[in-house]
Amino acid sequence: MNFCLRKHSLIILIFLLQLRLVSAQQLVLPQQDNRWALQPDGSITWNINGRLPHADHIEMSGEKVSLWIAYNVDAAGLCHLSRTVVFPTFRMLPDDTRSHIAYTFDDNAQPRIYVDDELLWPDAAKGGISLPVKSINQHGFMRIAYRADRLRQVNIEHSLFPSTDKPIALETYKFTNVGNKPVSVVMEHLKREVTTDTLKSKGAPHTVIMQSVNDGSKTLQPGQSYTFVIDYQATDHPGSLMPVRADLEEQARQHRIEEILSPLQLKTPDSVLNAMFAFAKIRATESIFKTKSGYMHGPGGLSYYAAIWANDQAEYVNPYFAFSGDRIGNLSAMNAYRLFAGYMNPDYKPLPSSIVAEGDTVWKGAGDRGDQAMIAYGASRYALTLGNIDSAKKLWPLISWCLEYNRRHINQQGVVESQSDELEGRFPSGKANLSTNGLYYDALVSASFLARQLHLPKKETTQYAQRAAALKNAIEKYFGADIAGYHTYKYYETNTILRSWICVPLTMGIYGRSKGTINALFSHELWTADGLATQAGNDTFWDRSTLYALRGVLQAGETEQAVRFLKYYSQRRLLGEHVPYAVEAYPEGNQRHLSAESGLYCRIFTEGLFGMRPVGFNSVYCTPRLPQAWDHMGLDNIHAFGTVFDLAVEKKDAGHLLITIKRNGHNYRYVVKNGDNIKISV
Repeated sequence: MNFCLRKHSLIILIFLLQLRLVSAQQLVLPQQDNRWALQPDGSITWNINGRLPHADHIEMSGEKVSLWIAYNVDAAGLCHLSRTVVFPTFRMLPDDTRSHIAYTFDDNAQPRIYVDDELLWPDAAKGGISLPVKSINQHGFMRIAYRADRLRQVNIEHSLFPSTDKPIALETYKFTNVGNKPVSVVMEHLKREVTTDTLKSKGAPHTVIMQSVNDGSKTLQPGQSYTFVIDYQATDHPGSLMPVRADLEEQARQHRIEEILSPLQLKTPDSVLNAMFAFAKIRATESIFKTKSGYMHGPGGLSYYAAIWANDQAEYVNPYFAFSGDRIGNLSAMNAYRLFAGYMNPDYKPLPSSIVAEGDTVWKGAGDRGDQAMIAYGASRYALTLGNIDSAKKLWPLISWCLEYNRRHINQQGVVESQSDELEGRFPSGKANLSTNGLYYDALVSASFLARQLHLPKKETTQYAQRAAALKNAIEKYFGADIAGYHTYKYYETNTILRSWICVPLTMGIYGRSKGTINALFSHELWTADGLATQAGNDTFWDRSTLYALRGVLQAGETEQAVRFLKYYSQRRLLGEHVPYAVEAYPEGNQRHLSAESGLYCRIFTEGLFGMRPVGFNSVYCTPRLPQAWDHMGLDNIHAFGTVFDLAVEKKDAGHLLITIKRNGHNYRYVVKNGDNIKISV
């Protein structure tokens, strides 16, 4: 009888597992109704044709300023803007993460504009001309076009953007007479000035000025144009302001966007993926601030500027910069690791989670979040990918110190303990968590490669490989578990609920539980309309785990599933209701466009779709994952491994791929079975 019951239970269990497998494979993704449309020049445009009201926000950054624009198009089609201008290097006391100054300007703070003596965009009590918005365009600039039916003879081009290298944000209104009669346009002169409290200002009192430029009355003859300008700037010397040339600032901003987009170009048959990749490069790279401690990449989001984190910078975006070819991006990466290295100590006390206020102080509020694993992982991958031996020599002391720190925190079960993880107690993480251990494992693997490149003693090289192998076994024993019917991982020892970060082993090349893990990730329990829920049964989501998961699923070889969900995610973030970048989280931060997440998006392609795993200064394991529906894909103008090259992948026949490396006018071809990896010297 007992045998029959056990047999019956086993049959039911097998059936449920099969049902879950089918459910994961057939998970119906929500239907998407794009609000935005991709344009031939790579920009996106929202043509306002109903579905109102609608509100959104976007952030754009330069070396000395960040411009956050909240925009709302009401039911009548009128556009309302709120501009928050952040000045990262103008700071208040005491030093802390958010001690920068920031000011918000709404439409009521604007100088009034008249066309043929009629007031534009008046409030309800003043009459005049209310112009509904026709379209909004995004591509490193925010550009608004208006329905000028009532004006008849005048087109208005309204643009907002940050300066590339000055503490200035700009707003321009270009009026063009498209009629056959002269038109009078007027912007009133306006200057608003505020100075911070002397006692609480760091260095000196800071003055923020909003002012009209090129204002006054102009008569436009048919065909003529004129541009009015409003600038928002910070200064410690308000008596000696330099003149603002909006045309030159716009040219500089456009040049910087083109400079970011030129290297590392994604070429696939899917235009949305190509465009989302390009947009991600902009956001990941523009948010670098020139501080007194050097270039510091900052997440942004109205909170995080002139500061670096062990996760956002050291772990997420810096390994991307090694592929990017961006000079400033690489300067910021090396500077971040330099700043963290300044806190190494002989007692192996943890490094700070964050170095803030232009490097003047630190934040240790969450204790040891696994920061040393984050830094070792990011720095070792960065050093190998960059392919510069001098840079690697500078990074090695930090990498080896972080690895030793982790070794000293291995428990009796062979895994690393940390006080929390990057979610800093928002969700439980136990005494040892899967994320910290996955990062430490990959850092050990990279360190074994890097040590050989630096010609360190063989004993040292071997010990990192041995420790990696031991940790891999310990991860399986400690974290391997069946949860909710999936053969996957528990996030910490007593965890019984599915968590999104079970994807971590996949991104680190640990595939023993890949099928069960992938089925869990793409299940009704974890996948939501916005990607992965942080924990099953909870509405909270953080894009970073979704971005890791999409990369990891590609690395594990489940190409069709990964690309299906990648396309869905990319369409939602680029063309949906909140665009055009990857976000931080919700409800926390209301889906801020934090910049390092965009670096993680790019890494889905470099490390996931193209499967590039650095193993030497000029060598890489390449495991491309060409989707069945594509016959080609490529990454052009890759700046990595000490050189510049193109990587092209083509379908040769049903089971083989042709990989072509184009470098210095020569083509190097390799034929591999689909799914196999190959070591390529570049």
